[in-house]
Amino acid sequence: MTSRNETLFEKSQRVIPGGVNSPVRAFRSVGGTPRFFVRGKGARVWDADGKEYIDYVGSWGPMIVGHAHPQVVRAVQDAAADGLSFGAPTERELEMAELITELLPSIEMVRLVSSGTEATMTAIRVARGFTGRSRIVKFEGCYHGHADALLVKAGSGLLTFGQPSSAGVPAETTQHTTVLDYNDVAGLERTFAELGSEIAAVIIEPVVGNMNFVMPSRAFLDALRSLTRKHGAVLIFDEVMTGFRVGPKGAQGLFGIEPDLTTLGKVVGGGMPLGAFGGRREIMEKLAPLGPVYQAGTLSGNPVAVAAGLATLKLVQAPGFFDRLSASTSQLVDGLVSAARSNGVAFSGACVGGMFGLFFRAAAPTSYAEVMSSSKEQFNRFFHLMLERGVYLAPSAFEAGFVSSAHGAEEIAATIAAANDAFRQLAA
Repeated sequence: MTSRNETLFEKSQRVIPGGVNSPVRAFRSVGGTPRFFVRGKGARVWDADGKEYIDYVGSWGPMIVGHAHPQVVRAVQDAAADGLSFGAPTERELEMAELITELLPSIEMVRLVSSGTEATMTAIRVARGFTGRSRIVKFEGCYHGHADALLVKAGSGLLTFGQPSSAGVPAETTQHTTVLDYNDVAGLERTFAELGSEIAAVIIEPVVGNMNFVMPSRAFLDALRSLTRKHGAVLIFDEVMTGFRVGPKGAQGLFGIEPDLTTLGKVVGGGMPLGAFGGRREIMEKLAPLGPVYQAGTLSGNPVAVAAGLATLKLVQAPGFFDRLSASTSQLVDGLVSAARSNGVAFSGACVGGMFGLFFRAAAPTSYAEVMSSSKEQFNRFFHLMLERGVYLAPSAFEAGFVSSAHGAEEIAATIAAANDAFRQLAA
């Protein structure tokens, strides 16, 4: 009998490229049929066939307080009742800007946009406008949205100039992007020694969530901050994923490093389309209408999205919120690693705040190359075994997972029990 998920996917492929509106949702990496979700509540979601899952995707990070949190829903309903969009300033935008600048001291001025991609794209533009330079440095495995200049992969040399990783991106668009290895201090130092006067900005995920999950070394972050300062380059922390997810002040608060610019998204929108970028006043004042760097957006600061984000940010600032979230995430990862090893499966995990990574290799990776050495085939089998048991993980071996405050002891225990059974089958 054909499931409703299968029917919907078949129909979708006729009118939507790949049947989905964002590629990883298509399950191409893991195989099988994507789940079409109809409802979410707390830590759980229900698909079109009525099957219930414990959710560790959380809309790829925004749902830090769980699905359909009453206070967030109420804020959205109240805002929508007053009007969906004005294309003019609202007091809520000011409240959001004041809250962000209060919570993240490195941000003296902030501008709201509609997505993380828009935030990173514009942060790079304003960094170039501020410095008068063209070159951008990024790191292999870090994803900063689908702007042309950032859709690049490493070349073959030690100092690797970006080659387009997507059709439709002209090579000349990425000729000013240099791609380096994450956590490679020596490579970073060589690049600045050779190209320092050309570099407008370095953009980085301070904790990587787009090649699964990789933590930065202290030496790497310190070198990054020191070298950008020395050479007059703008340091951009892409905290679209980590902002208010790994701690109350994001990754920059966790590591005690102040970037020059920060990009935000996901949690800051509470599940609605909202992004932001901000930083030092002298850089942000280069933006129109004050300066020569142009950026605009009809739906920027949308009142309904801002209402959802404000409600979420206020919830995560509650005393002890991140202590509880971190404890739940650690309990989950430790339990999964223990279950794998008790069944003789090579497996590791890592986490910070409400963000985690799972790997079919003996130790958690520290670089893109090590991530790629993790067994994708074992992950794909594990993914489907967990899906059968009502646990929804990211449908890719190269995506981080997310825990919400709604994941309680019951959900964690049920997930570990399901994983123990899945690992047993993998080892058979």
